[in-house]
Amino acid sequence: MSLTILDYAKKRHTTKAYDPSRKISDADLETIKGLLRFSPSSTNLQPWHFVIAGTEEGKARIAKATDRLFPFNSASILNASHVVVFASRLDASEAYLHQVLEQEDRDGRFDDDKDTFKAQMHAGRSMFVNIHKQDMKDVQHWMDKQVYLNLGQFLLGVATLGIDATPMEGVETAVLDAEFGLREKGYSSLLVVPLGYCDPEADYNKALPKSRLEYTDILTEA
Repeated sequence: MSLTILDYAKKRHTTKAYDPSRKISDADLETIKGLLRFSPSSTNLQPWHFVIAGTEEGKARIAKATDRLFPFNSASILNASHVVVFASRLDASEAYLHQVLEQEDRDGRFDDDKDTFKAQMHAGRSMFVNIHKQDMKDVQHWMDKQVYLNLGQFLLGVATLGIDATPMEGVETAVLDAEFGLREKGYSSLLVVPLGYCDPEADYNKALPKSRLEYTDILTEA
């Protein structure tokens, strides 16, 4: 009997210890990259960048961000098969908006009436960006939230592959930004996600029952 999407949501857990001997396959890694790329975002802004470390050297570079304040997170990063750094754009510049627009054009999104639909898309996306830049003055926070949309889809997606994950904000983002030159590229890191396969003897969280509030506490049906 095949698992439903709800089965995967119930089955996945935040892994607390990884088996360093188990590695993610190349085929699954390509799927992981696709999950990152094909996430939804408001107005298709895609305000993100990712670093994927699969070598011991690469994981050690990420683990530097745990050395000072979060040493309890170091082992998960070093023992995981791969680690993903999630970063957000620092600015939604006009040049970037046109970059997204031209990619949409190449992908055929305006083919039915390019003169009309392309201009409408740019105007609509620019309107939302300007609302957050000029009125709400929270454009970077707004873009951060789009990255967290990506994270939510990502965690469920890797679970369907049988891959364990640990969303981890316990890192010094300034260290990651410096290590990978992210700010020079126009981004700032938000969190990291170790990926791989849990060590069932050391991962205490795997054996614990999942606990969530009741529907009566979280859901109103109208």
